[in-house]
Amino acid sequence: MNNSPIIAARALIKRYGKLEAVRGIDFTVERARCIGLLGPNGAGKTTTMRMVSALSTVTAGELMVFGVPVQKMNRQTKAKIGLVPQENSLDPDITVRENLEVYGRYYGLSRATIAERVPRLLEFMQLESKTSARVMQLSGGMKRRLVIARALIGDPELIILDEPTTGLDPQARVLIWKQLMELKKQGKTLLLTTHYMDEAQRLCDRIIVIDHGGILDEGTPEQLIDRHVKGHVFEVQKPLPNDLADGRWDREDIGDAMLYYVQSPPDILSELPDDAVYLHRPANLEDVFLRLTGRKLRET
Repeated sequence: MNNSPIIAARALIKRYGKLEAVRGIDFTVERARCIGLLGPNGAGKTTTMRMVSALSTVTAGELMVFGVPVQKMNRQTKAKIGLVPQENSLDPDITVRENLEVYGRYYGLSRATIAERVPRLLEFMQLESKTSARVMQLSGGMKRRLVIARALIGDPELIILDEPTTGLDPQARVLIWKQLMELKKQGKTLLLTTHYMDEAQRLCDRIIVIDHGGILDEGTPEQLIDRHVKGHVFEVQKPLPNDLADGRWDREDIGDAMLYYVQSPPDILSELPDDAVYLHRPANLEDVFLRLTGRKLRET
């Protein structure tokens, strides 16, 4: 079995005029893994994914996909990539089944192959009851599942998912999570961006945190949590007890409260007075994300 990475980037740069959207990043994506590319709006995530899918040219550096420089990928190699874009971009004038059939013809699939795959994909995404419905009759969750089914019509080895569950209700999100994990079990490789940290923590084998076009850190969700926010978070309301105000603890000021990151809860609990107002919870990937990228609102 080929153990080389599906994607390998070295000193990868993308410029738009004077704007450097991606600034010399290095990363790899291993086979049959789900890799999360996380960052605030404008961090460079979508730009990176567009380069990987050959929709945007590389300015400088090296980007290998399936062992081939991305700029030299032929049609056959590109067909091994399935793309789930942020926008649904479905054809509203034809049926659910026809949306998949048309896309299958774009891939050059035979009629027999399309006829075999379309029902299977509709069942996989639980859309078999909507085969003859038009896109405008579908809910938001159904449309998103159809976009994912469409990305799978060519039986791709690499599936690129740009915020696949944004705006969906919890039931639809959980269904998509389940099917994405099933795809990984089938040996598919997933490259995922999302603003839902619980989604990334559940699905991703490894996380790459990117901001301002550069990589801030990478590792498994567990490694990132341990490295940046320990295992537990105590949110202590101000004014702070004297025993916690001297800076001995790893902490972060969030205005009306202080966050303390600790490995051993008893250590800090022993210093909290009985009248202290605090919240104790396990640390999670959202804590890591906010600590690395900041808490300031990003509009673009």
